Amino acid sequence: MKGWSRPLLAITGLLLLWQLVVTGLSVPEYILPAPVAVLARLYTDAGLLWSHALVTLAEMLMALVLGVGLGLVTALCLLSCTRLRIWLLPLLLLTQAMPLFALAPLLMLWLGYGMASKVAAAVLMVFFPVTNSFYDGLRHTNRDWLDLASTLNARSRATLMLVRCPAALPSLASGLRTAVVIVPIGAVAGEWVGSSAGLGYLMMQANARLWVDLLFAALFLLALCTVALYYLTDWWLRRLISWHKPS
Repeated sequence: MKGWSRPLLAITGLLLLWQLVVTGLSVPEYILPAPVAVLARLYTDAGLLWSHALVTLAEMLMALVLGVGLGLVTALCLLSCTRLRIWLLPLLLLTQAMPLFALAPLLMLWLGYGMASKVAAAVLMVFFPVTNSFYDGLRHTNRDWLDLASTLNARSRATLMLVRCPAALPSLASGLRTAVVIVPIGAVAGEWVGSSAGLGYLMMQANARLWVDLLFAALFLLALCTVALYYLTDWWLRRLISWHKPS
């Protein structure tokens, strides 16, 4: 509990400041609702909020699985094939150069109105940081370890699996932490363009009706899911690479 005391204290102070600003300046509810009103919405519309949150969370989890898997395979291909690297690297950069909000309508047109287009949008957010971090880790393996593997006449595949991949795990962990944080952007952006469920859809509906307290409640729930997913991922990564201690 000691480790959580300061964050809880900071959050409590922020909520109190928010309440004082709203009360003291008489801010209209349709501009900035009081935290009490948001908490009331979280309680009264808990069923509605969680039903939409589960849809968005499912999109995020599927995008993470697909994006991480695709990123790992792409990084290995970039390392193994020089000719492929020349053609593939510019395409990777191109996927990040185009704004997601410009691609989301196209994804909906190509993949339909359902979950597939939202997952694809989130995959685009996840794919690059995972690929870039893993590829960077593979390229910067300690030269002494590679020389030792060569001295022991290790095959290239054994060197890749037993030396390069384990050495690249700390770098990959950084990319995974980034991916977990940004994956909601892709899912919600896809829901904003067109959907019938999800927190992004609920936010759009609440905004159109000036239910700002419901909008804040959905935003709070999205942040809560993201933070929980981040800490779960961080916990798993710290145990996966327990041998790698921060300086």
